[in-house]
Amino acid sequence: MTMSNVAESNKMFGEEKIGRLLLKFSVPAIISLMVAEMYNMVDSMFLGQTIGANAIGALTITFPIQRLFFAVSMLIAIGASTSVSRSCGDKDFDNIKIIIPNAIILMFMIISVFAAIIYIFQDTILISLGASANTFPLAKEYVSIILIGVLFQSFTIIASYILTSFGNTKIVLLSTSIGAICNVIIDYYLINICSYGVKGAAIATVVSQIIAFMYVLIIFIKLKMGLKFSFRLSLNKAVSVGIIYVGFSTFIVEISDAIVAAVLNNLLFSYGGDLAIVTIGLTTRVSMFLFMTVMGISSAMQPIAAYNYGAGNYTRLKEVVKISIIAVSASSTLLWALFMIFSKQLIGLFINDSAIIDQTVKAFRMVIAVFPCIGVYYLAICYCQAINRVKTSFKLSIFRQLIIFIPLVYAFVSGLGMGVFGAWLAYPVSDMIAFITAAIFIKYTYISLEILERHQIYKKNKAKLKIKLA
Repeated sequence: MTMSNVAESNKMFGEEKIGRLLLKFSVPAIISLMVAEMYNMVDSMFLGQTIGANAIGALTITFPIQRLFFAVSMLIAIGASTSVSRSCGDKDFDNIKIIIPNAIILMFMIISVFAAIIYIFQDTILISLGASANTFPLAKEYVSIILIGVLFQSFTIIASYILTSFGNTKIVLLSTSIGAICNVIIDYYLINICSYGVKGAAIATVVSQIIAFMYVLIIFIKLKMGLKFSFRLSLNKAVSVGIIYVGFSTFIVEISDAIVAAVLNNLLFSYGGDLAIVTIGLTTRVSMFLFMTVMGISSAMQPIAAYNYGAGNYTRLKEVVKISIIAVSASSTLLWALFMIFSKQLIGLFINDSAIIDQTVKAFRMVIAVFPCIGVYYLAICYCQAINRVKTSFKLSIFRQLIIFIPLVYAFVSGLGMGVFGAWLAYPVSDMIAFITAAIFIKYTYISLEILERHQIYKKNKAKLKIKLA
């Protein structure tokens, strides 16, 4: 990666046809996010078919812990890659050399601390997440092993997103695909052939993460040699704050899944026992495929929007957002229809208990009832991050799940006495409220961009007039 490569990426972000550019970034992003989710899904599939509902319940309990590490990784990845894209637009290459090593050091420090805390207090944490006598031993066995791989996973995510900000659209897809394919192969061998159960699934996850890490590390070293930056065991305070500031909304979106999962695990266990835990676990895993499409398009839009905002090209920026809204709405509607029709078959991939499948199908269809609307919400968060509206992005990121969903689920489940049904109903209600709010925010920021655009045109015309008068 040399400065000439940076110049090529500048030309691509600033001049290439937006629809083609968004497609070029979206398809690898969507596939890579889906493939990344395959780690937990493949574990669930193999364990659900061989051990049964208790194994799925155990993985559902550990989901918030896995999501925490993913959320921290995405915080730094989005914060760093957005800052790199904006610096490319500004032609500030010296700043890029500071951002990248700072992001990696920041990751190492935060992930290491979280991993140590969770390992020391894992018993208390698992019980607080809703583990029962049936699921606790399996959950503990799984968590104890996967903590080994969290640093490798985090580096892979952050380095891949940084490389994407330079125009490498395939790196995230390739790294996650390598890891996921290895995970499937090792899972099958350790679970089905060696009968290692939950321990085998955890080992397969860690080994796969290390393999993906090694692949990304080789390409990252080439980037380091091209840009000629160095690592120091210290942090630049301003750069670190900037990375966290920009990426914090993404962190909230991801950690919200963990918080909601923890809340539902405890709340639903009181009303439906382990069966309710299994149902929410299966619902979450299948619906993840839908959300990956939305998140993929939104994350693909972000570096394109960030570059054009940094370059002051507000006309192109508005076109980027407009086309992204159309893309995310159309794709999410198509997928929603397919998942509504084939929900029974999809859930049947994880478990063969017909009673659990029937209950989960009803819950799943209610949970995704208004899914086509939610794409605009996630797009709005990434858009606000790209144009440095960090406070707005933060407000949106906490709005859907923390401010709306959690109070609603408590009100419906216990306040109104709806029980487990109330939890499923809370999803479409909170999604519709989030959609309306996000649409208002996008409209508001559009007006702000139009003002900046008019001011820019005025300054250009004024400069031309001065030249003529001179």
